[in-house]
Amino acid sequence: MRDDDHRPDAARAELSARTGFAGNRLSRDGEHRTDASLAEALAHPAARLFLASADRWLLRTERPDPLFSRAEAEALGARLDGCVLLGTDMAGQPHLAARLAEGFEPEDGMVLIDLRSIAMQGLLDTDSEGQIGQAAHLLGWHGRNRFCARCGAETHPEAAGYRRRCSACGDVVFPRTDPVTIMLVHDGEGRCVLGRQPRFPEKFWSCLAGFVEAGETIEDAVRRETAEEAGLAVSRVDYLASQPWPFPGSLMIGCMALAPAGPIVFDATELEACRWFDRDEVRSMLAGTHPEGLSVPQRFAIAHHLIKAFAEG
Repeated sequence: MRDDDHRPDAARAELSARTGFAGNRLSRDGEHRTDASLAEALAHPAARLFLASADRWLLRTERPDPLFSRAEAEALGARLDGCVLLGTDMAGQPHLAARLAEGFEPEDGMVLIDLRSIAMQGLLDTDSEGQIGQAAHLLGWHGRNRFCARCGAETHPEAAGYRRRCSACGDVVFPRTDPVTIMLVHDGEGRCVLGRQPRFPEKFWSCLAGFVEAGETIEDAVRRETAEEAGLAVSRVDYLASQPWPFPGSLMIGCMALAPAGPIVFDATELEACRWFDRDEVRSMLAGTHPEGLSVPQRFAIAHHLIKAFAEG
């Protein structure tokens, strides 16, 4: 855990706090925003902005820094009319997010880098990483909700970017978060299930996962996804931790799931491989010493912490 985390001890001890994008310490105060909140935030002399170009974020390279003053953002061509207020930091300084003009090319001393690479390489402190994840989630949501789902008219942002209202029928929509279960399926006797999707790097294995469907509990989503992907019947389900996952806007809900150690019949449309692993083999994968070079997700991903919890018994 990094020493820039200022949360109370109990919060810092939570497993969720060790995952990527979970360190956001901004005060969001979404319920008290007014029509003037965005203009007031932009006018604050200490306002700072995250700047995005498509799915990449602008960082200074000398010391990776993703925040820019309003004057710097305007000089770089940021579209401030569509920016969103993320919240205020512990010093009361507003943090916002905005998009750069299409075709933007970074100046010397700056680089555009995608969000996943930022997290995997540990380029930012935990607080900034969480804030930029929030920024990606919100800007992406606004980009996908420019028109009303009820009548098709244009929608416009309100509350400094925390909702949108239809210009014709008045329907109001709020940023959505899609729940996803991710589970470490184990037999209670020292074996667990890991799978491979076709898009994974070679020799890379991870937990099973799937979206929670309408009218479904988390526990039943774990059971259904495990049955669909591996052909196993899960009994007990225990919640372990969660992780904000801004790809584009999910909450990963990490669970441990108990299932008898039967034969696996996996869904070949979702997975290219799925099998049981014993605890010693999983430990070698975590340590990077597996004789065949098999690997698991890095610590920024909640899957790493689920697998590690199993490995530690």
